[in-house]
Amino acid sequence: MARKRTAWATAALVGITLTAAAVPAQATAPTTTRTTACPTGWGSLARTGGAGTTEPLTNVRAGRHACYDRLVIDVPGAGKGVGYRVGYVDRLHQDGSGRPVPVAGKAVLEIRVMAPAYDPETGAPVYPGRAGRPLPGVDLTGYRTFRDARFVGSFEGESQFGLGLRARLPFRVTQTADRVVVDVAHNWTGSR
Repeated sequence: MARKRTAWATAALVGITLTAAAVPAQATAPTTTRTTACPTGWGSLARTGGAGTTEPLTNVRAGRHACYDRLVIDVPGAGKGVGYRVGYVDRLHQDGSGRPVPVAGKAVLEIRVMAPAYDPETGAPVYPGRAGRPLPGVDLTGYRTFRDARFVGSFEGESQFGLGLRARLPFRVTQTADRVVVDVAHNWTGSR
């Protein structure tokens, strides 16, 4: 009788072990969801930095990211941090003439880069932008935050741009030796 109980206990133990082994590990393991935390704390107050350069800007480009839209202004050969002033304005006016420049969107971010869009020695344009017109080569289709991007003009060694946004949102400005980068968040909360 003891042998029957031992055999039965062994069979039960083997059955339990096989049943546990047959359950997929995924069903018993806890699931975790990975989310990307977007940067927060940028704010919407005006920012300035860097110094002016006589090297002309040559290109402006835009990019989409998970948490923000980005505008990059290239000034090759500047050799030091390119100067900038970036801030929200109620209306955008062209330096020199004072002419208003319309920019689509519910908020307008004015971007000034301390670099000309022309060759300082000859006055010949280096950047193909035209005053008051959309930025050449910049297509904002599908962007979450950017609505419009305009070249306002270049006056006395400083170039001016208008960036139309869907709302007044937090932004940051990063400068390197040869570019100014403006990132505008998709929202205030840091969620995607």
